[in-house]
Amino acid sequence: MNGSLPPSAKAVDIKLKRGPAGLGFNIVGGVDQQYVVNDSGIYVSKIKEDGSAAEDGRLQEGDKILEINGVNLENLAHREVVDLFRTAGDDVELKVLKKSSGYTNGPFGSQPDHDASMSSLGLFTIVLAGVAVAAFIYFRGRGYFTDGKWKKR
Repeated sequence: MNGSLPPSAKAVDIKLKRGPAGLGFNIVGGVDQQYVVNDSGIYVSKIKEDGSAAEDGRLQEGDKILEINGVNLENLAHREVVDLFRTAGDDVELKVLKKSSGYTNGPFGSQPDHDASMSSLGLFTIVLAGVAVAAFIYFRGRGYFTDGKWKKR
């Protein structure tokens, strides 16, 4: 999956100028630190406020960085990519695969939509409460619980 792009994927070129705090974003991934299952690519994990990337606005958390200044990042270790960024100069050209909910299978974009449906823990809690109420009614009706106390029969 690392080298192949889905048919709907769109790579964009983004040029950033290094500022006082660098380029203004953090990365994760690499062949030694896979961040997305079956993909050793490099991903943007955080955009820093007031950094070059934030001011530009095009680079987003979850985007996959394919190239730095024309150097393909496929099959590189995380440290190698960090070194490429450090030596890239003041004007850095990135080729970026924009995140899309249909593409990533990792932390960005593939999490279930918890707002749209009840979580399994919530459903379990409701079922458990129903069983407790049914058990209480059953035992009370058989005389095991009267006057606020449990009785032995």
